[in-house]
Amino acid sequence: MKETNVAFEAVSALNFAEAVAQVRKALAAEGFGVLTEMDVQATMKAKLGIEGQPYLILGACHPQSAHRALAAAPQVGVLLPCNVAVSVEGGRTVVRAMNPESVMGIVGIPELAAVGASVGAALRRVVVACEGPSLKPGADGA
Repeated sequence: MKETNVAFEAVSALNFAEAVAQVRKALAAEGFGVLTEMDVQATMKAKLGIEGQPYLILGACHPQSAHRALAAAPQVGVLLPCNVAVSVEGGRTVVRAMNPESVMGIVGIPELAAVGASVGAALRRVVVACEGPSLKPGADGA
């Protein structure tokens, strides 16, 4: 898994449909619900006539964490939900989740640091769960 200020990212051994199913399963296991779905490929085709690769953005919400964040700073609502994207890039399936630690850090309210850290840890686990067995160390029995 690769980590940047913007996102946690992994190339998945799964195909697109399998990765989307695994993302949903991993999000649910971490206590997230999916509030929104954006099919970027279909939108680009419908609005711009552009053929593209599969790209789905899931707007995930961890209700307890969202409540804590909104109670500390109502303005963070514009930063919610946590987006998780599954795409096909260069023939590979890529899973990305936003890095909430960086996003919450922008606000500059100390109470949000703990929220960002706990949600970030959960989203890291989601991305790792989507890498697929052949990409995890030791998956080959070694």
